[in-house]
Amino acid sequence: MGLTLFGLKMAGTGKCLLVTGPPGVGKTTLIMRVFDMIRVFNPNLKIQGFYTREMRERGQRVGFQVVTLDGRTSLLASSTVSSQESMTWPNVGKYKVDIASFESIALPELQVKDDTHLFIIDELGKMEMFSPSFFPAVLKVLGSNIPLLASIPIPKFGRDLPGVARLKNQPGVTVITLSESNRDSMKEHIFDVFSGWLPKQ
Repeated sequence: MGLTLFGLKMAGTGKCLLVTGPPGVGKTTLIMRVFDMIRVFNPNLKIQGFYTREMRERGQRVGFQVVTLDGRTSLLASSTVSSQESMTWPNVGKYKVDIASFESIALPELQVKDDTHLFIIDELGKMEMFSPSFFPAVLKVLGSNIPLLASIPIPKFGRDLPGVARLKNQPGVTVITLSESNRDSMKEHIFDVFSGWLPKQ
């Protein structure tokens, strides 16, 4: 019998929840709060993945870091970098994306291992998708049937990024749209779903 999440029937037997919503609604905050709740639920779980954090100088956003769940960091994108090497990096708006730096920390976190219980990815966005190895690694995670909690950007002009569109159409994927009115209750519902998928202490 399929699970129901906040009135939304879960997709088949899959174990992947994708959280979307407008910028600033709190996708990263929600995912990290669920992560903290899961660690309390069972501290012995092996959880792999990363989240994205803003870099600020004098109150202004100047880039983004990738942060693993155990606290290691690496550059994702910067608006202030001006090295010769960075001239060849792809751009998203004013930010230059350091693909090599991103891959050095993100790809090892997405390796499927026998003792992995959960993957967390924040986010599956345009910057991350510049890595040619990133999306194939995500598909391997999805194919492993290990539970996955990830965030995706809201469609721009009604259209998803090609990789995001493909991911949303994979069997067993459920998409949840976050809003200011539902984000607090959604945290509890998402935790309830994952606590049913994960080993107890």
